[in-house]
Amino acid sequence: MDIEYTFWQMLHLCTSPKVVYQHTKYHKQTKNQWARDDPAFVVICSFLLAVAASAYCAAYDVSVAHAGFTVLSVVLVHFLLIGTFLATCCWFLTNNYLREETSSNSHVVEQHVEWLYAFDVHCNSFFPLFVALYVIQYFVSPLLVAQGFVPVLLSNLLFMVAFSYYHYLNFLGYDVLPFLDKTTFFLYPIGFIIILIPFLVLAGFNPTRYVLSFYYG
Repeated sequence: MDIEYTFWQMLHLCTSPKVVYQHTKYHKQTKNQWARDDPAFVVICSFLLAVAASAYCAAYDVSVAHAGFTVLSVVLVHFLLIGTFLATCCWFLTNNYLREETSSNSHVVEQHVEWLYAFDVHCNSFFPLFVALYVIQYFVSPLLVAQGFVPVLLSNLLFMVAFSYYHYLNFLGYDVLPFLDKTTFFLYPIGFIIILIPFLVLAGFNPTRYVLSFYYG
């Protein structure tokens, strides 16, 4: 496993994600596949998730059994199971509705989105979300769970940025594929999120408080 390259990708996914997908093009040229051939990203991301979940459990003083259940649910459900579902949906959508039409007389080889590449795109998009909602939120959670309008506003803004950036990276992941068309479809959820957030703020809904109370009472 190429640990150094994986951390390089993780850093640039948070700072300059287009550079990561430029390297994806190089990978296609050299390995003749869009998907990674190294499991290091998934392994390291799973490990970091387990560490972050353990830190939350330690901070909120839950039992060992509860902590073990929480860590497993975060890694297996939040990351892998939901990621598999989302990747499958995007894989199906792109292959059936977003591929450019090729004429029957064309000699161009018909290309399809690899399922593993769709899962890679999810993993890439998930990592900055992990940084925002598992790491940054951990350190500012005492502020975010307080009573009042400002904590509600800040919590909603944090979630808005995290999920909007997730969908932006999802868009970049599919936009780099030359045989796909109308990939701006993947940006549409950002508009929905931006419209939804003011209503949640006005309703006094605090996502940080809700998530923490759900897992840790």
